[in-house]
Amino acid sequence: MRNRRNVKEKTKESDMKVARLRAEDIIYKYLPEEKGYPSTVVSAINYSVKAGGKRIRPIFMYETFRLFGGEGEVIEPFMAAIEMIHNYSLVHDDLEAMDNDEFRRGRKTTHVIYGEGMAVLAGDGLLNLAFETALKAFDVKDADTERVVRALKVLAGKSGLYGMLGGQACDVDAEQKKKALDIDELMYIHENKTGALIQSAMMIGAILAGASDEEIDKVSEMALLVGTAFQIEDDILDVEGDEKLIGKRVGSDEKNNKITYVTLKGIEEAKKDAKEMSEKAIEIFDGIGRENDFLRSLIISMIGRTN
Repeated sequence: MRNRRNVKEKTKESDMKVARLRAEDIIYKYLPEEKGYPSTVVSAINYSVKAGGKRIRPIFMYETFRLFGGEGEVIEPFMAAIEMIHNYSLVHDDLEAMDNDEFRRGRKTTHVIYGEGMAVLAGDGLLNLAFETALKAFDVKDADTERVVRALKVLAGKSGLYGMLGGQACDVDAEQKKKALDIDELMYIHENKTGALIQSAMMIGAILAGASDEEIDKVSEMALLVGTAFQIEDDILDVEGDEKLIGKRVGSDEKNNKITYVTLKGIEEAKKDAKEMSEKAIEIFDGIGRENDFLRSLIISMIGRTN
């Protein structure tokens, strides 16, 4: 029994590694060349994106695309774009004016290497590059124009004022005003700051594959649960995670007097809620009635992760 379980765990690790490498190959294909007068900011952009990471958003996008029978290269520009948006948010999050982190994924953060001004520009550049890249989906042979337009609307909306950026803004506002957040406000931040991009990734995968409106709605609900659980797990890891596995210092939330899910509800309750959200997401996934064992296992892996 033990041997069988070990083989299964190794298989999952192997599948995840293959998925991550596939995503990175696609992402790197769309990164700019480090040449010409703006080469320093391009270098900072590439440094930020190539710092590693789980590539969870493009993987979720690709696997949801496959879930609904998607084929072809139309998904690739969007996979690169969502990772660019995610990394721009990290570059800005790490700045001294925000979380003031010196390490990310085991390496020095962009502003430490390139300076604060260049890091700001690298983040700005990544956001703009993301939409330049996503627009290349129109150039893919046999791309469905209506689906690409719809996917672009989701990408813009979920990363903007009423999505990721809005969640980040509320988070910063609460810190600056030393505001005592209640659980509703914190859930708004988590659902938007982290949940919205994962929701965007999975919705785009479904849209580009030609899923029905009803299926896209189910994916949206499922993905928001996954994204919120993912952020709660981040809050937990900041308290009891292993710095070597996480790739950055733990305890930064406490250092910055930040209200998190853990500070409001405690570790055990946070773990319980993340588990329940993931289980609800699986229930919705199973209700869709399509098969993708890897995507299903990926959603389950949101519970009790170590990095």
